[in-house]
Amino acid sequence: MFIKRLDDCVEIVANDGCRLKEILHSDRDDVELPYSLAYARVEAGKGTHPHKLAAQDEVYTILSGAGVMHIGEETEEVGAGDTIVIPAGAEQWIENTSEGELVFTALVSPPWREEDDLLT
Repeated sequence: MFIKRLDDCVEIVANDGCRLKEILHSDRDDVELPYSLAYARVEAGKGTHPHKLAAQDEVYTILSGAGVMHIGEETEEVGAGDTIVIPAGAEQWIENTSEGELVFTALVSPPWREEDDLLT
């Protein structure tokens, strides 16, 4: 059985500017998975930098807060309980429009790689 606790994950500032804890990644954890999973936070009134994942699809699930998701030319309001699919190569960013933190998980398939995370 593999269990990893969020409190044991180191928080970093990701390339796109959000605060991120990588929960699962087969390069760093004792698991073989076709995806990686992260926990991300964006402060109230802030947003991530426009970026794209060159070779990976990404799925956000909003856990708390509300914001505006941008994917290519599309813009949509999102909030807790929403799941957003972001195709590989699509320019994307998310803005926090709520008074508290915007918190979401990010599932990346195949697993996230730094060299594929490109600011646009």
